[in-house]
Amino acid sequence: MQQLISPNGVRYEDLHSLEALAEVYAYPDQVNHGRPWLRANMVSGLDGGAKLDGLSEGLSGDADKRIFGVLRALSDVVLVGAETVRSEGYRPARARKEFAAARAAAGQAPAPVIAIVSRSLDLELSSPLFTEPLVRTVVITTEDAPAGACAAVAGVAELIVAGKGDVDLTLAQRELVERGWTRQLTEGGPRLLGQLTAAGLLDELCLSIAPLLTGGDAPRILHNAEMSDTQSMRLLSLIEEKGFLFSRYLRLEGPAPTPQ
Repeated sequence: MQQLISPNGVRYEDLHSLEALAEVYAYPDQVNHGRPWLRANMVSGLDGGAKLDGLSEGLSGDADKRIFGVLRALSDVVLVGAETVRSEGYRPARARKEFAAARAAAGQAPAPVIAIVSRSLDLELSSPLFTEPLVRTVVITTEDAPAGACAAVAGVAELIVAGKGDVDLTLAQRELVERGWTRQLTEGGPRLLGQLTAAGLLDELCLSIAPLLTGGDAPRILHNAEMSDTQSMRLLSLIEEKGFLFSRYLRLEGPAPTPQ
């Protein structure tokens, strides 16, 4: 694996080590001062499709999975839509021994929290995500979500109420920050990422591009995003391995990250 552009001017000859990847993808220093930083980790084919045969798994590869694990290991919380949880068969985040000391030093839990955004609360509460999490799963919903479903979810997860009708993602992020979770990661899916971007909450996009032309009618990484204008991004780093490209883009008007 060879990095083409690096965030601190250093050229890495080998990025197979988790330590080197953790340095490349380190959160900015702002998170230590209570300022949330939301990064997205998404994958697409060359023609923009975010899924293959209905799942993102078919677009992934070894390097993508390695970076996926590092991004999770650096984060406090992983924000994900209920539809993605159902379709991708989400399981609890696991502790990584390689990151145990760094997480403890930063005051983080052994593994990131999985936070699910759901209006209907149509969730499989007997799944490992709720019965076997290392840290308690969080569900973010609305004031008018079904009362019975709210009670059932509250029995197996931490329930956050944010907004009415639709989840107020700005309020939801504030609730996460109040719990000390400033290192935020979203894995989508495309609908949730579109909503987060439209709300002006996305600071960083980590996009893996698979060397595949998939065709079909798969959504783009932002689906139905009702944005008032385009959002300019600047490239911070680019990694290549076996034809896969792993890019890191920052919101242009956002603060530049300060390495920790």
